[in-house]
Amino acid sequence: MTHPRTLIRGGLVVTATDEIHADVLIEDGRIAALAAHASSAADAWTADRTIDATGKYVIPGGVDAHTHMELPFGGTAASDTFETGTRAAAWGGTTTIVDFAVQSVGRALREGLDAWYAKADGKCAVDYAFHMILSDVNESSLKEMDLLVAEGITSFKLFMAYPGVFYSDDGKILRAMQQSSRNGGLIMMHAENGIAIDVLVEQALAEGRTDPRYHGEVRKVLLEAEATHRAIQLARVADAPLYVVHVSAEEAVAEIAAARDKGLNVFGETCPQYLFLSTDNLAEPDFEGAKYVCSTPLRPREHQAALWRGLRTNDLQVVSTDHCPFCFSGQKELGRGDFSKIPNGLPGVENRMDLLHQAVVDGHITRRRWIEIACATPARMFGLYPKKGTIAPGADADVVIYDPHAEQTISAETHHMNVDYSAYEGKRVTGQVETVLSRGELVIDKRKFTGRAGHGIYTPRSACQNLN
Repeated sequence: MTHPRTLIRGGLVVTATDEIHADVLIEDGRIAALAAHASSAADAWTADRTIDATGKYVIPGGVDAHTHMELPFGGTAASDTFETGTRAAAWGGTTTIVDFAVQSVGRALREGLDAWYAKADGKCAVDYAFHMILSDVNESSLKEMDLLVAEGITSFKLFMAYPGVFYSDDGKILRAMQQSSRNGGLIMMHAENGIAIDVLVEQALAEGRTDPRYHGEVRKVLLEAEATHRAIQLARVADAPLYVVHVSAEEAVAEIAAARDKGLNVFGETCPQYLFLSTDNLAEPDFEGAKYVCSTPLRPREHQAALWRGLRTNDLQVVSTDHCPFCFSGQKELGRGDFSKIPNGLPGVENRMDLLHQAVVDGHITRRRWIEIACATPARMFGLYPKKGTIAPGADADVVIYDPHAEQTISAETHHMNVDYSAYEGKRVTGQVETVLSRGELVIDKRKFTGRAGHGIYTPRSACQNLN
């Protein structure tokens, strides 16, 4: 397929390392060159299509390294398909997602992976890759890990939570970490003490504490911190790198910071919901709090300062969404009268880049750090850099023209995710995606969707590029 030669003129190019007033030339779906505005090199360029980015930022497409499209959970399934979810991602300036294929207990990794390949194939508006959820660690699945790494599935998620569903005990976790130490894979950990949490859930329900806010109260900060500590020590024993997903609490950040201070390959991810929402949302009356049930849970507001500080000091390296939407009507409602039956997860793939730009406006992070935590580092962490996550010659032409002055109000009435509420309903933010190119093809053109299902392709990954 021939791509039109495209020239983006007049914008401020922002990457994780630089801010330069430069024109960007795109050929054959890749970045061909950058040159200073009005330089003789830039003036000599010709193109089939010119995009005026004057007064705008020209940034790499976002890399959301943690999404769950069509995930079966708690007797229902996430409401976004790969088609609707990747279209919403594009609207929000994200041009690559890394989703999770799921191994079922008693089944092969290959069977789970093939099921996810089939779900996504020909459906995606932007590029995609997969992690593998290990639900059943045994001799055969450990061997299969090596085969998957060779195929470009280089990260494996384990759960210290959800006994009877995804849970692995410490012995299984250690074996998987030892295997990844040998094969170059990266273990991603959901760090919460699920065995202890289940006791607290049972006690809360027995005492009639059934409202959504108790979801946050039983999933205690100390049980996230304890599991994070334990995961780090197991990774040290296995001499394996560790990536802790959806870090929500100050005490868990402290465990990661302490490990990193020792020079260990331990990494932490947080999500917009922990930076912008809190237990105040879980406590909303009339069961509205159910909209905000996710795990790890939302924390009291005072934890937010520690998360922002962790992002500034690089104790946390990545902001992903953990996008796992369930409609309030008919799905979240399954937990009326029993918070433990509320499907865990919230929508966010469309909001991440805008919320993090608002964090720039609010002074929490710099522009370059915005691009680092949302584009470059997730690409490096999961073996996609510099094909993804930057604007440099040879990189895929995944480019967003971003208007830093536009004002918008986040709302379910205007979002494109297939879910009947917004976790950020009514929040006013400054900054908006105007135009999005994915491998040089216009997917969003001046706030109009021009993409298509099937444009997005599966992207195999190399090993983590962030190791000491």
